[in-house]
Amino acid sequence: MKKLLIILLACLGTTAAPAQKSYQLTSPDGQLVATIQAGPQLTYEVKHGTTTLLLPSPLSMTLSSGEVWGVKTGSPKVATRKVDQTIASPFYRRNQIRDTYQELRLTFKQWGVEFRAYNDGIAYRFFSQRKQPFTIDSEVVDYHFPADQTATAPYVQTGQDGNYESQFHNSFENQYTVARLSELNKERLLFLPLVVDAADGKKLCITEADLESYPGLYLTNAQGDNRLTGMQAKYPKASKQGGHNNLQFHVTERETYQARVKGTRTFPWRVAIVSTSDKELADTDMTYKLATPSRVSDISWVRPGKVAWDWWNDWNITGVDFASGVNNDTYKHYIDFASANGIEYVILDEGWAVNLQADMMQVVPEIDLPLLVNYAATKNVSIILWAGYHAFNRDMENVVRHYAAMGVKGFKVDFMDRDDQEMVEFNYRAAETCARYQMILDLHGMYKPAGLNRTYPNVLNFEGVYGLEQMKWNPVTVDQMTYDVSIPFIRQVAGPMDYTQGAMRNAATGGYYPSNSEPMSQGTRCHQLAMYVVFESPFNMLCDSPSNYEREPESLRFIAGVPTVWDETIVLDGKLGQYIVTARRNGNTWYIGGMTNWTPRDVEFMLPAALGGARQATLFADGVNAHRKASDYRKSSISVSGGQTMKIHLAPGGGFTLVIQ
Repeated sequence: MKKLLIILLACLGTTAAPAQKSYQLTSPDGQLVATIQAGPQLTYEVKHGTTTLLLPSPLSMTLSSGEVWGVKTGSPKVATRKVDQTIASPFYRRNQIRDTYQELRLTFKQWGVEFRAYNDGIAYRFFSQRKQPFTIDSEVVDYHFPADQTATAPYVQTGQDGNYESQFHNSFENQYTVARLSELNKERLLFLPLVVDAADGKKLCITEADLESYPGLYLTNAQGDNRLTGMQAKYPKASKQGGHNNLQFHVTERETYQARVKGTRTFPWRVAIVSTSDKELADTDMTYKLATPSRVSDISWVRPGKVAWDWWNDWNITGVDFASGVNNDTYKHYIDFASANGIEYVILDEGWAVNLQADMMQVVPEIDLPLLVNYAATKNVSIILWAGYHAFNRDMENVVRHYAAMGVKGFKVDFMDRDDQEMVEFNYRAAETCARYQMILDLHGMYKPAGLNRTYPNVLNFEGVYGLEQMKWNPVTVDQMTYDVSIPFIRQVAGPMDYTQGAMRNAATGGYYPSNSEPMSQGTRCHQLAMYVVFESPFNMLCDSPSNYEREPESLRFIAGVPTVWDETIVLDGKLGQYIVTARRNGNTWYIGGMTNWTPRDVEFMLPAALGGARQATLFADGVNAHRKASDYRKSSISVSGGQTMKIHLAPGGGFTLVIQ
């Protein structure tokens, strides 16, 4: 009898276990295959051709009620569809995008998961069909690699090892660490995007898209086993004003849950972008395609362009009869400079509002904002105001309304330095509020973009990049050249970058030193010029002073004339961390830019066939002595045609630009 009871119990246990069901999703070109397993644990694995990219990797969400989505799933309702459409992409690297994918949707009672397979990647997201609010305690995001592969990844710089909470407050700026998965610091968070080398020369870039009302994702190798696993900040319970000039809020206590959910909604896409060559990785549109379409019906008022900027050059102008600084005369000078060179904007960076008050209605007595806004308008120049996070957040509606009525055209908001759910919601609220008052937005002090610029096209730029500002204080040991030719393949995959290039003081190997008041760049002049083609910035800074630009009229004419949005983009060649060559078209004019790390090289590439027959072109290339005097360059006129092979020498830290009329 006892033996029979044991057999019956074993049978009952076997019967109760959910059956394992398998589903396959294939990219339109048939090369990328995701296999999804539903049953005891929801998992997915990814192959490209014969290459295994991800072993079965679990995904789940745990609610505060104890319910777990993704474990003991049962049998789902299954829906599939194929999509092949063209979407508009204003203020972007190309004016339209072909959006082609296959989709698999699995629905389990009140929740489900949706997978998409593109030719260049796999993405999935959870969705809720609940009608009542609930909270989410945690989410399992797991990338299980088939071997101890090499990652190129940025660590969070702040906080203590092992204390993840201390690391959640950070500026999302760091250079990249290149190491095998097993060698990564298990006690330190990695922020996105990051890249992992796969077999057969392929790469995976991991990021997220459509991050709305949900905490941002970090990864760690804390579990080992060739895995990168997700971690997210819990929802803030208490916070304290402080940080830079009392413009930030530091979380002092967190809730037990990470997100408050209103009910029915989708969650962020978990994105694995796949490339068979590095140049493909630098030319993907997946983040933009996965974002929610525009919520702004009329975007005719959104004006991308370039910005004469004050802070990086420390308001250092020369040859004038007034003391430069944060005052009306200085900003009139910047406005005159912008107007004379067709530059659309002047920004008033930190200093125009009374310090330590976090109040954007308190303007320093040296500044008359209505006077400057009106003066700029007579010169066809618009004014942008810098804003610290707390000063903008505490009175957002009133601030935006007030300055919109004055004629200010937008804000550069800074020092958010978090990506928990509360801060992500702030960024969406700022975008929506500015859109209602026809104001553009540059989100500085910000995590990586995740498609907000598609949902709110008035958001033109994002920081979350280790940009040129670092050259004001970084030690000589920092290798900015390698970073510059890494970000097009990693950070820029997520979206535009407020890198703030344009230095006219340039340092060759051994010549750089940090200087706050008279800063310089590493690398050559042509490396700086090439950034205006290679880097994507619809709202693009001229970081140096009007005086320095006026002493370099040829460089100024190029920078002032280069567009900030494009009709077409082709990455012609490149290798992560080594070099890149990018071609972009605006109207009938092509711009081609190339950059290298500290290794001199001859880059060889083929011009786009669309150029057709012979055209005249202007070439800026490193001078013969650029290896020792980084500002040395040569400008020449040449004739080129479509399909022609070009070979150009790049000095250490060098670059080139080619403008084809």
